[in-house]
Amino acid sequence: MNKIVPSLWFADNNCNEAIHYYLKVFPNSTIDEITYYPEAKLDKHFEGMAGKILNASFHLNGQKFLALDGGPAFRINEAISFTIECADQSEIDYYWEKLSHVPEAERCGWAKDKFGISWQIVPANMAELTQTPAQVQAMMQMKKINIAALVAAK
Repeated sequence: MNKIVPSLWFADNNCNEAIHYYLKVFPNSTIDEITYYPEAKLDKHFEGMAGKILNASFHLNGQKFLALDGGPAFRINEAISFTIECADQSEIDYYWEKLSHVPEAERCGWAKDKFGISWQIVPANMAELTQTPAQVQAMMQMKKINIAALVAAK
């Protein structure tokens, strides 16, 4: 049971699309439950939300998430990101290809997906690979992390 569960607010009301996209990207992922907005006449906040997600519970590779279609009042930004600790370069390459959709947001292993969520796609042993000034300088020049280049920079 997760003690802390991230909740995602999709301002463009594309929660359903996002959830199904993430289910394809991450292994061992499931939708637990989806509740849709009730009739608009029940509350003024429900106007125009018919068929949109009021609350969704899902797991991405074992991590529980909640999400909803919230409308434009709040937007996801870079102040929050999710870190994917990868076992090797192949795994980094896989997640980078799937999740990096905003080239201008790429830096030091950070990528932004098509829904505006920021991801840190890094090796699980990142601290080990950034021990020397040369390694840190090499990492600062990278968009996608290159493990071999960090090892060589020692």
